Amino acid sequence: MSHERTEEPMSDEAISDSIETTITTTELDVDETGRRLAAWLGARLGDGAAPEITNLRRPEGSGMSSISVLFDLAWTEGGERQERAMVARLAPEAAALPVFPGYDLQAQFDAMRAVREHTAAPVPRVRWIETSPEALGTPFLVMDQVAGAVPVDNPPYVFGGWLSEMSADEQAAVQETSVRMLAAVHTITDPVAVLPGLAPSASGGSLREHFARERDYYEWTRRDDALSIPCLERSFAWLEENWPEQPSPDVLCWGDARIGNIMFDGTEAVAVLDWESAAIAPREVDLGWFIFFHAQFQMIADFFEMPGLPHLFRRDDVVAAYERLTGTTVRDLDWHLLYAALRHGIVMSQITRRRIHFGEIEAPTDLDEYVMHHPMINALLAGTYSWES
Repeated sequence: MSHERTEEPMSDEAISDSIETTITTTELDVDETGRRLAAWLGARLGDGAAPEITNLRRPEGSGMSSISVLFDLAWTEGGERQERAMVARLAPEAAALPVFPGYDLQAQFDAMRAVREHTAAPVPRVRWIETSPEALGTPFLVMDQVAGAVPVDNPPYVFGGWLSEMSADEQAAVQETSVRMLAAVHTITDPVAVLPGLAPSASGGSLREHFARERDYYEWTRRDDALSIPCLERSFAWLEENWPEQPSPDVLCWGDARIGNIMFDGTEAVAVLDWESAAIAPREVDLGWFIFFHAQFQMIADFFEMPGLPHLFRRDDVVAAYERLTGTTVRDLDWHLLYAALRHGIVMSQITRRRIHFGEIEAPTDLDEYVMHHPMINALLAGTYSWES
């Protein structure tokens, strides 16, 4: 794929909708959740713990792939009163039109513990998990809350905020820290032994299995309307036709590897978050997603003739830093960048369906408009997208 900018326009409506979007999510009775959570903790912690929950609230923007509830917890352990800021992460409840077909909370819990125990990545401590829906109406886990700042998605951090306000040297340090976190996640030497529940089948290899799950997810999104979205269909075909001859060895992939899932204190990472999509796969699955995600935000900034952060997370810079930190050679990156764009395109198409369902937008007449970044996908397919502008 060559490196020239596409001229294909995005519609004003598609881009404007992506800047700061209100998306209907699950309603949650916070007070009732607090009462039920306190009762569950009382049974879990045992006699004499006397758990007390205060300052319970739901953060803004929670609820697309899961629901988070923040609270302060005090309890007695070993005769001493303990106090911690906590997060309860709830699996999403059944909705009229969910974004994802399922949510494996146990796999997320296991991945967080494994990365915390076996790598230098600062994953929050996960304390308890409840796989039954009886206590809160849906499974949930409880983990320590960490204080820090996260580059936001809505509106995208390229439009302003603390990262944009940093000096060039500080921004470069954030980039280096972010790539270092990705490299750290990949240091588990035998991910199948550490997380056997994520082990791919022996027949087709991890990348083939990962790809098949994405195809299954795409078909799941089409189960009611049978829509064939051209840019996604063409991406599946191109990826099949250009399958990597020798994929990289397997690592534990973060799954949602991007700076929006890193919490910072200044330029240092204090938490690596969101493990719903953790998988055993070639390292480039994460690396492609990491580069793609910033590029699509920068694409939006370019459309509105805003500066954005074009000097950060550029393809060649990220690859050079990652190879230096890991001592590996990145393979088949063009393939994995398109794969990342396809994967996110499937998610975006389902979010568009939800927004149509809840009356937030009208159904696009151009089916590619179900995917906000379809010009980027089509430029990647044509070999005209630039990663350097």
